[in-house]
Amino acid sequence: MMSADPKETASRTEGPHERSARHVRRARSYAWALLLVVTLVAVVILVVENTRRVRVGWIFGYSRISLVFLILFAAILGWLLGMATSIIFRRRTRRPR
Repeated sequence: MMSADPKETASRTEGPHERSARHVRRARSYAWALLLVVTLVAVVILVVENTRRVRVGWIFGYSRISLVFLILFAAILGWLLGMATSIIFRRRTRRPR
């Protein structure tokens, strides 16, 4: 078997900056995973605690809907409107080319 060139071996070793960056990326990945788990647990608790039906008034009448669906619908609608507002502001404040 041929021995590796010492210059190639030295260039492959990880320096302190690369090691620190790798640890930061790993910590960030763990933080995102933890945030995802906490969010999923919160959604499950939301569903379990809010299964009763409520009366909702619309412009032309009323209906009965499960409270959790009303909360999730409002959250998703708010998220989409926030994204649309962000896109509009970004386009209007962009410098002309």
